[in-house]
This record gives sequence, structure tokens and C-alpha cells, in this order.
Amino acid sequence: MRQPDVGPALRAGESVRGTTSPNPPVGCALYRPDGALIATGATSPAGGPHAEVNALRRAGSAARGAIAVVTLEPCNHTGRTGPCAEALAEAGVVEVIYLTEDPNPLAAGGADYLRSRGIEATFAPRRVKALDPWLSSVRHGRVSVTVKFAASIDGFTAAPDGTSQWITGPAAREHVHADRAARDAIVIGTGTAIADNPSLTARLPDGTLRRHQPRRVVVGTRDVPAGNLSRLGYERYGTPEEALEALWDTGARDVLVEGGASLAASFIELGVVDRVQAYLAPLLLGGGTGVLARALAPSLSAAPRYQLVDTATLGEDVLIEMEKECLQG
Repeated sequence: MRQPDVGPALRAGESVRGTTSPNPPVGCALYRPDGALIATGATSPAGGPHAEVNALRRAGSAARGAIAVVTLEPCNHTGRTGPCAEALAEAGVVEVIYLTEDPNPLAAGGADYLRSRGIEATFAPRRVKALDPWLSSVRHGRVSVTVKFAASIDGFTAAPDGTSQWITGPAAREHVHADRAARDAIVIGTGTAIADNPSLTARLPDGTLRRHQPRRVVVGTRDVPAGNLSRLGYERYGTPEEALEALWDTGARDVLVEGGASLAASFIELGVVDRVQAYLAPLLLGGGTGVLARALAPSLSAAPRYQLVDTATLGEDVLIEMEKECLQG
């Protein structure tokens, strides 16, 4: 048969982003030899079954003789759950196609285990966007950090009179809320907390809360008024370094830094910003509050550079996504 469609596995993994850390959000799809889809599965919250086991449970006896497509190489170690490679072999799967090699030395080796059991294991490299933050966290031994901002096309996040709502339109704001729901935590500075008292929630277009809510984190030493950010509570740390360490130790792997200009500059200066999301509106201000509070480099050659990885049109706005290094492909 032709290679099975990877779409169901990709969508399954994407559907659980923000809920699986410190484990990666993996998707698995099982197919009959004739190409018919049997079942899909995705990683459960930490301590629960991995994607392969969830797919196998849904498939039941139909898993025998099946072909599995998995977004990450099946693990080959026993932690809070057993090895997924072993589960696939015991279920009678005859072939496993995996889209990303596992960089974690504690879990890698699943493909070799499958081959030792006579099961064909094929590496079919493909960008799995849902895995990028987790891959960054494994490579660097810290949480993956994305800095996000919404600005006019000439680089201002607020007008000279301080107004900032709304620079971008409804489609861009809806995208932001969907993205928040896929993160482990959202981080802002005390200045933003005091000035804007943002909710930092992930909401649907009708204003109701999405099923998954990220942790809310405030960084800085200034006092935050008692009524601010009180709806769901928040965590407080004095410095970006303290926040990163605490988030890592408590299982977070994918963090979104939303503001403000000083905090964003501090994270970039630390060298820990893996990705940048720039929501740009077709608006010219010519002055006001800049994206960053201070210069990061004295020259173009010394400035931190990022690689363009994606662009999207959201209503009248444009989202530009950049990353520090290529992790896949």
C-alpha cells in the first residue's frame, strides 16, 4: 500500500498541546494494510498513557497486523508508563512509521527495539510543529520560550497616548487565544500586570474559557495591586531566571512571554528566546511604545537573528513566526 496519511497523527498530537508536559504532545494513527484508518491516539497528561497506547486501546484486536504512524519515535524506556515500542510489538503491529527521532537519550532506541522484533520501523522526516517547544526543551535543558507581541507595521505596541486596544483585529486576537490554550504558561512583567490587569486566559470567541488554561506567571519586583489577575490566580517570581527554573522544575516546557517591552528584552538578552511571534497590523503610528524597551545590540552584525519559519494572514493582520534554530527537517 502507499504510505499512510500522516494527517490524523499530526492532528491528534496538536490537539493535546499544553496538556502533556513534561512529556511531548505526540499523535499516533493506526491503519489497516488496505489503508483504512483504524484508530488514533494522543499523549495523556503526565502519568497517563502515551499516544501509541491510547491508539492501541481504541483499536483493540484490530491493531494486529496494523501499520502505525507516530509523530515521535516510540519510547523505549519505563518511567511512569511502560515502553511504547514494546506495547506496539505486543499488539501485533507490523510496521511503524515515525516522523521525528527521539532526542532524549533516556527514551530513544524504540526504532531499534522494533526492528529487533522483526517489525519494520521507517523514519519519514517531517516537520511536526507541535513538537518544536518540547524538542527545544530537551536540547537546552530548560523551558522553551516564545516571545509574542502585537504591533503596528512600524513597530509600536501602543500609541503616544498609551492606547493599545486594539492594534490587531478579531481574527488575530482569536488566534492568540487558541495559541494560549496550547501553552504551559504565559509570562508577563509586573509593569504590564499593573497597567493593564490582563486576564491572561484562553477564551473562545463568545468569551467563555477554553478547556485548557495555561499557568499565569508575573515576573518582577514591583508590587501588584491585590485585585489584579485575581480571577484564576497567578505565580510570582522576581527575575526571568527564577521563573525559568521554577517552571522547569514543575513540569512546564512551553512558555509564552506576552509582555511588556522590558521583560521581552530581558529574556532575549538572556539568550533563551527560541521563537518570536510578531502580529503586525496595517497601521502606522510613528511613535509610542516600542516592542522592546532598549537596544539589544550596537550594530546589525551583532543583533540576534532568527529564521523565518511561517507567515499567516489573519483578517487584515499578518503573523510572522521566527525561530532561533532549525530543530527538524
